[in-house]
Amino acid sequence: MLQVQALKKQFRMDGREVPILDIPEWRIEKGENVAITGPSGSGKSTLLHLISGILRADSGRISVNGQPLHELSEAGRDAFRAATIGYVLQDFHLIPSLTARQNVEMAMTFRKPPKEKKALIDSWLERVGLQDRGQFLPSQLSRGQQQRVAIIRALVNEPPLLLADEPTGSLDWETADGIAELLLELSVSQGHTLLVVTHDLNMASRFPKCLNIQDVNRVRRASAAMQTTGRTTREEVLL
Repeated sequence: MLQVQALKKQFRMDGREVPILDIPEWRIEKGENVAITGPSGSGKSTLLHLISGILRADSGRISVNGQPLHELSEAGRDAFRAATIGYVLQDFHLIPSLTARQNVEMAMTFRKPPKEKKALIDSWLERVGLQDRGQFLPSQLSRGQQQRVAIIRALVNEPPLLLADEPTGSLDWETADGIAELLLELSVSQGHTLLVVTHDLNMASRFPKCLNIQDVNRVRRASAAMQTTGRTTREEVLL
């Protein structure tokens, strides 16, 4: 499902190039559920952005579901991501003027008659316990409910690979526990490959496979380099 070879990525900070990722080789098999932990600045989010094709590697190869990403243009990577990868973000990125149902429908890439679309969204809302919240705006939903809508949006196209970037980072512990359980349950039932990066060790402990990013990343200076700047840059947010 996922193969990484000789991957390198760096960002320019304070006029110098700071290496973020240097991964000689790493792979995830189809159907695996994997959690990656590690300190801030260690490259966890950057790795997800590279795997999803949002960012391009400086060198090396990333293949997702048999497709080498370096062979694709930016537009090609965007199209591949829409068809192959579901992405759950910590900040949800729901459109505030749209209802929960409309936010999900906006993400649907396949054509179906309106009645079939409605039935599919209804089934997903019921599956995550939001059957009576479909017409609510994001501002009318709790943080946990917003995250559930974001999960539906990521899964509604049935992508073979699901990525989640700190999916419980802004939730209270009880809600976070429920989201972790939901992600794993849906991954197993839908047959997805699931890769999560998280600071939440309780969430990580639920996964059958868990690793620290420093186990695969040879760059160990990123966090310290950022701490010396005393500032947050756009590049640091991506880390």
